[in-house]
Amino acid sequence: MTLDQQMLAALRALWAIPAPGPRSLQSAPAFMELSKLCETRYGRGAARFALSTALRSLGLPCTLPAVHANLAQDPEQAALALDAAFTQTRCVRRHMCPLDLADDLPPLAFGPVRVGRFSADELARLFDAPRLARNFPAKPLDTVGLAQFHWLVVEEDIEIDPRPEARSIPALFMDMSRDVGEIDPHLGRFPQSVEAALFFLLLAPWEAWSTMLEVDWRGFRLPWIYTIDEDLFSWPKPPPNPDSLSLEPWIVQDHDGEDIELERPTTFPLVDEAKAGLSRCTEAAWTALRTARATDLFETPIAHFLVRAFLADGMDEVMAHMTAIEAAVGMEADHRKKLLPKTAPHRDLSATDRVAARVAGLLDDPASAQLYKDLFELRSAFVHGRAGLQKVSTPQQVSARELARRTARALVDVAQDGRPRSDAMAGLLDKGVAVLAASKAKGSP
Repeated sequence: MTLDQQMLAALRALWAIPAPGPRSLQSAPAFMELSKLCETRYGRGAARFALSTALRSLGLPCTLPAVHANLAQDPEQAALALDAAFTQTRCVRRHMCPLDLADDLPPLAFGPVRVGRFSADELARLFDAPRLARNFPAKPLDTVGLAQFHWLVVEEDIEIDPRPEARSIPALFMDMSRDVGEIDPHLGRFPQSVEAALFFLLLAPWEAWSTMLEVDWRGFRLPWIYTIDEDLFSWPKPPPNPDSLSLEPWIVQDHDGEDIELERPTTFPLVDEAKAGLSRCTEAAWTALRTARATDLFETPIAHFLVRAFLADGMDEVMAHMTAIEAAVGMEADHRKKLLPKTAPHRDLSATDRVAARVAGLLDDPASAQLYKDLFELRSAFVHGRAGLQKVSTPQQVSARELARRTARALVDVAQDGRPRSDAMAGLLDKGVAVLAASKAKGSP
C-alpha cells in the first residue's frame, strides 16, 4: 500500500465516524493516524490544529448537521485538497468590500480589482459559500441580501507561511521578543491592496457628482471588509450580514393591490455624468497610477491621507485633505530655510506661499493658491485653538476635498516624466510664481 493509499484509508476512516463525532477530534485514532502520515510525508512537524481546520472546511461528515450532509467532499477530493494545502507556497487573498450607499455604478475592472453588483451565485463563489456553511452551519450566508449592494473586490497573490500551524493559529507564532505595540506609519486601517484601489477611485470627482453635498460628497461608504484566504489551513471568519449595511423601507403593491413592506439599499444619488466619468477608471489609468506611485513623487503619504480623509468625518476629514496636499507638494526646506542655498530662487517666500504657488503651478490655476491659503488658515485656527473659530461650512469641506483630489490627480501626470522630486517641486514653484504674477498683472488696473 503506497503512502497515498494510506492517507486515503485514514481519510475514509475519518469520514466513517458517525455524528456527532468524538469529544476531541484530535484524539481520535483515525485523526492521529492521518496526522502522523502528513507529518511523515510533508515534514512540517505536528499540524493538528491546521489539520482539524482543514477537515472542517472540507466537510468532515461527523462535524456537519444532518441537513448539511451534502456539503461533505468525498475522501478522494479531500486527499487532493490536503496535498495541495501542504505543498502550496502562495494563495489568493480576496477582499470583499461592500460599497454601502452607492448609487447605480457601472461595472469596472482594473488590475486585480472589480467593482460592480454580483448575483447571488457569483457571491456564493466569491465568498466560498460551501466552506462557510461547513464551518458555520448555524449562520447561513445571505447571498440574496448581499447581492443588493455594489462591491469592491480586490484580489492579491500572497506568499504563505510554510508552517501549517502558523497559518491556522498565527497568534501563537508571533515573535514576542519584538515590540508588539510598535506602529508602522505606512499601514492604514485597511489592507494596502484595498487602499491602493480606494486611492484610484478617489481620484475621480465624486464631490462634483454628488447631488447631496450637505449630506455627503462621497459616492459610497466602506464600513467593513471581509477577507478570504484560499488556504485550507486558515480559519474563515463568520459570514457577513447584509443588515450591517444601509437599508430603507420600500413599499410595493402585490397583484391584489395590497401594500407589501420590503427593504432596499439606501443610496447617495449621483448625477448622470458619474457613469461616463467612472468609465475612465480603466486599465490604462490604473497602470499610469501604478507608474506614478513607483516614483519618488509618491514616496510621501499622499495616498495615505487622501484615503484617511475618505474614512474620516468632520474636521478630521478636512485636516487629512490638507495634509494630503502638504504631502503632495510640500518640501522640508519650505519650513527649514537653512536647507536652501542662499541663491535659491523664491527664497523669501513663506512656507505657506511656497506650497500655494506649487499648487497653482501644478493645476495651472491661480485661484487654487488663494483657496489653499484660506483653507490653511482654517486649519491653523483649529490646530492652535484660536478663539472664535466658526463652524466649517459645506463649501469649505468640499473645497478641501476637491483641492486635495485635484492636486493628487495632477501629480500623477507630472510623475510620468520620471523627474526626481526635488526637480519637479522646483519646476512647480517656478511655474506657480509665474502663474500668480501673470494673474496679478492681468487683474491690476
